[in-house]
Amino acid sequence: MAATLGRADRSGIEQRRHKLRWVGRDIRERASAWKRYQRHAFHEPSPALAPWVQHYWEARWDYAEPYRQKIVPYPNVHLSFGSGHAEVNGVCGRYQIKVLEGRGHVFGVAFRPGCFRPFLGASVSTITDRVIPATEVFGPDLPRTLDAPSMDAFLLQHLPDDDARLRQAADAVELIAKDKTLTRVEHVAAELGLSVRGLQRLFAEYVGIGPKWVIRRYRLHEVTARMAAGGTINWPALASDLNYADQAHLIRDFKNIFGEPPTRYAERY
Repeated sequence: MAATLGRADRSGIEQRRHKLRWVGRDIRERASAWKRYQRHAFHEPSPALAPWVQHYWEARWDYAEPYRQKIVPYPNVHLSFGSGHAEVNGVCGRYQIKVLEGRGHVFGVAFRPGCFRPFLGASVSTITDRVIPATEVFGPDLPRTLDAPSMDAFLLQHLPDDDARLRQAADAVELIAKDKTLTRVEHVAAELGLSVRGLQRLFAEYVGIGPKWVIRRYRLHEVTARMAAGGTINWPALASDLNYADQAHLIRDFKNIFGEPPTRYAERY
């Protein structure tokens, strides 16, 4: 009897797994179905923190079965609180997968690109593609109440002195994000009055990843924006607009950062 029940249980599990998949893909990834399982919120920091902090964010989820959450990178360093841990997440060069299971909650601080160095006290490239305990940066007195006012109060106690090179790095990333015509490192360096090598050193020290990567990341944002807008995309023309040699190079870059080709990524939304 026990053996029969065991086989039935296994069969039920397999049926549930099959229902959660469609052509080899978790159906919770398709057509924004993840919104039924997750809630996200964003909060503005205090005006006094705005030069350093881009925003606060929260994520809550409820999954009866494990879900592989894809996280695509931007050039932000994050301070995150979840599952009893506080961590500093350096800039990642490519997508990550986080497995979400059961009910959970994470509260985070997204620092403006280029603005974390004075908190870290070292080159931001030293934590690229790394996660370190937050106590190594901020000490043991981290906030226990995870909301915007509490985080404001804590970070204001750790407010660093202003730094002219920090402002230069932050302005460089903002320029790249806003000016869609900037597709080469030399163009950015010329706009800022720096040599290419000088720009690379600035990004290593303050952003944590090179200017070429940052340019690629924000130009690939153009791909996701056009897909979100709907309509037919002329892929060879788009590749040319974004300074790729051809469509194949564009798709290869997209897959490296997002983990899948553009059309498959678009199925998520």
